Amino acid sequence: MRALGISLGTWCLGFRNRHSAERTERTGKNGVHTWFLGAATMRLNQNTLLLGKKVVLVPYTSEHVPRYHEWMKSEELQRLTASEPLSLEQEYAMQRSWREDADKCTFIVLDAEKWQAQPGTTEESCMVGDVNLFLTDLEDPTLGEIEVMIAEPSFRGKGLGTEAVLMMLSYGVTRLDLTKFEAKIGQGNEPSIRMFQKLHFEQVAVSSVFQEVTLRLTISESEHEWLLEQTSHVEEKPYRDGSAEPC
Repeated sequence: MRALGISLGTWCLGFRNRHSAERTERTGKNGVHTWFLGAATMRLNQNTLLLGKKVVLVPYTSEHVPRYHEWMKSEELQRLTASEPLSLEQEYAMQRSWREDADKCTFIVLDAEKWQAQPGTTEESCMVGDVNLFLTDLEDPTLGEIEVMIAEPSFRGKGLGTEAVLMMLSYGVTRLDLTKFEAKIGQGNEPSIRMFQKLHFEQVAVSSVFQEVTLRLTISESEHEWLLEQTSHVEEKPYRDGSAEPC
């Protein structure tokens, strides 16, 4: 990931490459295939909606692809995520892959205010970004790499990314049995590094090759209690595919 300017704030946090999981699933460490990782748990969220104060997290479905495709036409986002532009057909194929693959957990981030104020509105019109967990370590299935992106400029710097990360951490602990999390952030992205540090992540490595730092959070008993307190307001609801009607 290339270093982000301070003016970008924390809207692109630990988000390196939307294709990074593809590389993991093909080879993984020591050339071993990784399809078996979390075979059931990483698809558990396909019927789950998480309602927070600022954001709503919903599974990534085909309904969301056109808006996501428009986001990724941005040269800025392509640069920040180290991604190549895809055709709409390729984007649909990517969505199907992410929905079915065993080593990914992806939620689309919706603006909770708009979602709640306008019942019946499409989820696509409420989309502001996405948040992801990847199982990237064959030797430690309790470790997840977290990435989040707030793609809509008008929603950056308002705490949506922070709440999305907290909600995903809580989901990873309580539903996916994860106990450790990592975030890889460009060395120049001080706002993002500070945000993760405020969420109790600690720097554990620096890569001069990728110009990024790795931060890690280990969920001890005290961290578990803190995380549950931070997300005590979050409601888990059944997800009705393609509908953004508040339950």
